[in-house]
Formats: sequence, structure tokens, C-alpha cells
Amino acid sequence: MPKPWTSKLIIKALGVKKCNGGLDSAVEDLPLEKAMEVAKEKNGEGHLTGADLKAQTREVIGTCVSMRVKIDGHWAKDALEIISNGEWDARFE
Repeated sequence: MPKPWTSKLIIKALGVKKCNGGLDSAVEDLPLEKAMEVAKEKNGEGHLTGADLKAQTREVIGTCVSMRVKIDGHWAKDALEIISNGEWDARFE
């Protein structure tokens, strides 16, 4: 398993000791730019398979789905859809 784990980097980017985890108690909200920073760090270590920053960030957000961490106020699954629809493309430039 490649270290540091993506989940640990997300927790570090959030500035918390651990995530709440429950749907009702989930309050963590990661800015897209922080998710991009995590993706850059993981890719620099050769741990991501995405062809570009957008694809690599989607991999990081996929981890946020299971951690119940929101991205810019959106549930991670919804954020992935927003990225797929191209709504945040300008932020990846």
C-alpha cells in the first residue's frame, strides 16, 4: 500500500485529527484546490493513475466519497458529477 495514504493526506489538508464518518455528523468540507494539492502530492510519488490533474483529483475525491468529506460544500459523489459535466474545468487550468 503506497504511503502516505490518500485518506491521511485528506485529513491533513482538512486540518483535523479524524473525520466524523457518519452521514449525519459529516461536517468536513475540502476545497477543490486542496483536493488538487493532495492529487499533485500523490502523483509526484507515482501513486495515481490519472492522465492529468483533473483525473488525478477525481481519484482523490473518490476517497472522499468513502470518508464522507464534502468538496466545496457538495457531497463527493456530486462533486465528481460536477467535474464530469465540466462545470469546474476552469479551476483545473
